[in-house]
Amino acid sequence: MKKKKSVPYILIVLAIILIAVGINRGDLKGVLNKSVHICMECIGIG
Repeated sequence: MKKKKSVPYILIVLAIILIAVGINRGDLKGVLNKSVHICMECIGIG
């Protein structure tokens, strides 16, 4: 029973670690640029 309760917490910690690694590698700027480009295409501006 304890194993099922700990899984979400493990996933949250893993997600935070992976986000921190991505920010340290400099991937944040690239992801934001891609998301802005996709959004502009969706609304017909880009």
